[in-house]
Amino acid sequence: MASSSQIACASPPSSDPCWKYDVFLSFRGVDTRKGITVDIHDRLNRSGIKTFMDEQDLQVGDAISPTLLAAIKESRFAINRILPLFYHVEPSDVRYQNKGSFEEAFSKHKTSGRHELEKVKQWRDALYKVANFSGWNTSDYKTHKKLVDAIEEFLRSKVLTDAIESTRDFKTFKATRKAMDEVMKALKDDEVTTIGVYGMGGVGKTTMVRHVGAQAQKRGIFHHVIMAVVSQSPDLEKIQRTLAELLGVKLSEVTEIGRAARLSKQMRRNKILIILDDIWERMDLSKIGVPSYKELQKCNSKVLLTTRIRNVCHVMRCQRNITLSILSKGDSWTLFMRNAGRSFESTNFEDVARRVARECCGLPIALITVARALGDKDLVEWKRAVQRLEKSQTANPDDQGDASKCIKLSYDYLKDEEYKSYFLLCCLFPEDYEIEIEDLFRYAIGKGLFRDADTLEEARERADSVARHLQYSCLLLDADRSWRTARIRCVRMHDVVRDTAIQIVQSEHGFLVRAGCDLKDWPRQLYEGCSAISLMQNKISKLPEKLVCPELQILLLNSNFSMVEIPETFFQGPNKLTVVDLSNTGITLLPESFSLLINLQALCIDRCHNLDTSILGKLKKLEILSMRFCRVKKLSRKMGNLINLRMLDITDAVIDTIPSKVISKFHNLEELYMQGFWNWGSKVEGEGEETNAGFDEVTSLSNLRVLKVCISKAERIPKYVDFKPNWVEFDILIGRDDSQRIFNPYGQKSLSLKLVTISRLPNWFCNALMNTAEKLWWEGRQNFGDIFVEYELMNTIIRVPKEPVFEYLVELHLYFVNGLELCVGELPLGSLFNLKLLEVKFCYNWGNVFLPSNLLLPNLEELNCRFTGGIEYVFGYEALYQPKQSKLRKIELNYLMTVRSICHGPAPTAMFQALQSLTIRRCNFQGSLFTSDVAQCLSQLNYLELHDCPSLERIVEASNKKIILPKLRRLTLLVLPMLSHDSATFECPSLVYLDLWGCPNFSASFSDFHSRETRTYY
Repeated sequence: MASSSQIACASPPSSDPCWKYDVFLSFRGVDTRKGITVDIHDRLNRSGIKTFMDEQDLQVGDAISPTLLAAIKESRFAINRILPLFYHVEPSDVRYQNKGSFEEAFSKHKTSGRHELEKVKQWRDALYKVANFSGWNTSDYKTHKKLVDAIEEFLRSKVLTDAIESTRDFKTFKATRKAMDEVMKALKDDEVTTIGVYGMGGVGKTTMVRHVGAQAQKRGIFHHVIMAVVSQSPDLEKIQRTLAELLGVKLSEVTEIGRAARLSKQMRRNKILIILDDIWERMDLSKIGVPSYKELQKCNSKVLLTTRIRNVCHVMRCQRNITLSILSKGDSWTLFMRNAGRSFESTNFEDVARRVARECCGLPIALITVARALGDKDLVEWKRAVQRLEKSQTANPDDQGDASKCIKLSYDYLKDEEYKSYFLLCCLFPEDYEIEIEDLFRYAIGKGLFRDADTLEEARERADSVARHLQYSCLLLDADRSWRTARIRCVRMHDVVRDTAIQIVQSEHGFLVRAGCDLKDWPRQLYEGCSAISLMQNKISKLPEKLVCPELQILLLNSNFSMVEIPETFFQGPNKLTVVDLSNTGITLLPESFSLLINLQALCIDRCHNLDTSILGKLKKLEILSMRFCRVKKLSRKMGNLINLRMLDITDAVIDTIPSKVISKFHNLEELYMQGFWNWGSKVEGEGEETNAGFDEVTSLSNLRVLKVCISKAERIPKYVDFKPNWVEFDILIGRDDSQRIFNPYGQKSLSLKLVTISRLPNWFCNALMNTAEKLWWEGRQNFGDIFVEYELMNTIIRVPKEPVFEYLVELHLYFVNGLELCVGELPLGSLFNLKLLEVKFCYNWGNVFLPSNLLLPNLEELNCRFTGGIEYVFGYEALYQPKQSKLRKIELNYLMTVRSICHGPAPTAMFQALQSLTIRRCNFQGSLFTSDVAQCLSQLNYLELHDCPSLERIVEASNKKIILPKLRRLTLLVLPMLSHDSATFECPSLVYLDLWGCPNFSASFSDFHSRETRTYY
């Protein structure tokens, strides 16, 4: 008989179990098993929708097996909603069963007596309900393909959207979903170029458009999705550089117009979604570099902006204006409960909690902050909170007043004053500013926070704990970014949270915050009771003759580039300054009155040039001194008077002379950052016998815990020390050439050796650093033997032999180290146990096996080898791992001209079980790359690139086995003249991109890989 299939799909339940399948596909009827059902199953799986197909041949009335029940329960959208497919059958026939094959079948069941009449009635009722559900009917589609296309499109919009949400902890509700659907519809409309989303502060506009952008890119609607924050005081250069970075463009242009032209040209080449967040007034987008709307339409690009003000959508000529409303009462309670993380043991308690949630007025930011603040409190505290919220008369007449009172409540429930003070420091930075945790920490120490911590290390741990708590409370947002090779930890304040914090500091603490407001003049009305002034990132050029603020503790004038002079009497007025930041100004002279700042504990003068540092010697309470990127001819000997100094940072400062016996006087110094200074112990030209500070002054500092320095020669390191250093964090480069210097983030132990052998390093140095290093860079340009033999020789001299070698090393980078073998003979157990990354470049005359069998690297995750000669095999038999523990996920091999095969001998099948990415370029592999058994284990592989390998004949050896690569998304095959495809059958259900060129013998077509998108290079 004609039959139907059922696709179980719906919105996910409130809890978030770990789903095994996205869709449960059930069918009945022989005519659907081999046709429509299989097609739907295959198409959905190729689209990344994990689908379980019910293949059990159940007879009518049979019980469902435990396996099938488990599959139903493990399906993300099973049971919650039924989506019927009426395959060559009318819904009315299914609904009433009064004609055709349905009537005939039920008549047989009724007369046969095989099944109870009650069960037959249940079947009739079930069919009636199913027929009333909205689904698909074959009569509505002209072709079989169009029917499957419609089903795929619907499920992609439901399933893939929720997959993103679950991975990014983004939850949608009715209001959010409505706005998202409208935005997505507009993004697909060819006639629409500009879309505006408006709504109250704290309603979730930024989060929503970020998610929509990710969705749009995942669905292939746009080639690129880029986003920048505009804010109330737009910084056009910052916006331009943000967009350029996301496009992968380096802006070398000096002028705003030049950068805009470069960006505009790049944007016109691609189909791009440009998201501009938090716009407050009309702005000329061409000044940023956004092409005109007509030009955007030509390349199918669009602009999506967010604002609190509906009129902004109008003046920006948005063709679709979409409002993001507050959450409904029910959705507000759901979000509130989720973040409170508790159940309420009585009806009375729940009633109070619901009153609290109601006061949050449907604003997600308010609901989250309040719920997390009160989550672990008792009923008494909840009652106090609701009374306070209900009585609160917000000072804000605008649309963020409701959010502000809730954020203020969350602030008041912070653990102690230290948490509150740390939080309030964040509002001193400009709106939407990425606040470096380290800068925040230095201000905090200067203000006197974490004073009971014995060391800066302990204080930094406390500060990190406070920052994490504030992030959990939704009072701070994560905003980490990259700089050079380092990951910089940053946080950011939501603008509504920052506005609330500014209200608090203005009314309760006497802060004046005008950061990033484009000020050109000093504020006229300055409250003498101010305890903090933040005027950073403005255009102020002239300061008043005298600062009259007796209670002032913090003064932040950094990034006022036009400020070139401080009046001589500026600091003569009474004050209590403990933190001053003058970084990134044009100041070249500190006035004599600066010496009156006897309470100063933190001073930042980064990028201030040609300063006379002698005046700093009078600041005897100073604990933090930052002079990064300064150009100073000489540090004054008077700086030796800074006996309370705990941190000195002169990273990348250009300093010709640091007199001897200055650093050695910093007895309390805990952290020293001097990368960029090379002249340890050298003679000072034109100063007779005077020499620069020697490195022995550093080793004499008994309290030093963090050291980041450059040393030109190993001989500059003293041969003997009075005590073993206790450097818990270090980044040391030995060797003059710093053209490829690596910048490492805080909390790591790194060592770089350039033209230096380990044997030239003093014994104490090897003992203190080599054994504890987590990262090692070694550059040679000469012949070596065995790196571990050399290190083991040092072990026999200074330590008990046969102890593990480089036990804590996580990364090992070798450059230009010729004639080297990684390991000869057996290594002590535990050697290189923690190694995750191995990089080898330009190392010639290597042994014939790159990683020999006696070198066990059980935790290796990434291998990168290029321009390394002499290698015939990459791995020795059973190298790298114990078979069940392989963690190798990324391999990149480049320019290995002597290589013949991946493995020397048979490779265990589990060797590449975790491999996700394999890139091979310009290597001379012979025959087949993998055996069929190994290829069967490439279950995690999602990227495979083979480029310019002239002798490679097959990816997998000849075999009758089907090779399934379930996660492969991109396959790149370029310039492979010998490659053929007649060796094995491949199935790549997740393949999205196929790059194929220069492979004359590769006969496979794109359809063989089920590719949805292909690019061919010519």
